[in-house]
Amino acid sequence: MATFVLVHGGGHGGWCYRYVRALLQRAGHEVFAPTLSGLAERAHLRTANIGLETHIQDVAGLLHYEDLREVILVGHSYGGMVITGAADRAVERIGRIVYLDAANPLNGQSLVDVAGPIIESTRPMGETVDGTELVLLPAPEAPLFYGVTDPADAAWMSERLTAHPWKCFEDHLDLRNEDELWALPQYHIVCTSTLATRDPELVAKARALGRLWDIDTGHDLMITEPQAVADALLEIAAY
Repeated sequence: MATFVLVHGGGHGGWCYRYVRALLQRAGHEVFAPTLSGLAERAHLRTANIGLETHIQDVAGLLHYEDLREVILVGHSYGGMVITGAADRAVERIGRIVYLDAANPLNGQSLVDVAGPIIESTRPMGETVDGTELVLLPAPEAPLFYGVTDPADAAWMSERLTAHPWKCFEDHLDLRNEDELWALPQYHIVCTSTLATRDPELVAKARALGRLWDIDTGHDLMITEPQAVADALLEIAAY
């Protein structure tokens, strides 16, 4: 049995892994899908101080308090920033890292550094509430931004998406255990359409090691293609 920790991206919550979580659990694995501070069912806890480090501590804390070991740590989109930091903080608890159409940051980088044009495009449509700058504001058409076109999935998402503090995307990653972190096996499950935008050296290395899967679907591939995502994660668990 493997232990998966599935970390969501911007504006989402643990809810977005509902389909994938069920498939992994059906295969006999233990699955955690935490919601990061200030989002989804934790939106009422949002403050102006929530940033990338808050979310790193959310995940590192889960690993500690649940006493999880040999974890397959998965992060989607902005979640790639979070899992990189969490694995750095709790490297002894991590078995493998999986980037799910996610940011692949280096030390000192922010999400703006990694995915500038896309994430910057959301800022003009944001708003400031109680001193907190928010982006990815919920709207009926928001699922299209994430590549979700099925009407039922889009309606389900629209009821659950929440605004995200901009500070999280501007904060820079502070790694403290890089040698141990980068020694961990890394895997990449990406959307076919994003391959051309990724670091060619990273893609070539992952492909050569058999650690790259590409799925021809929208960015929220855990919603649009849950079976394909679960199948890839099960392959990773079997390595």
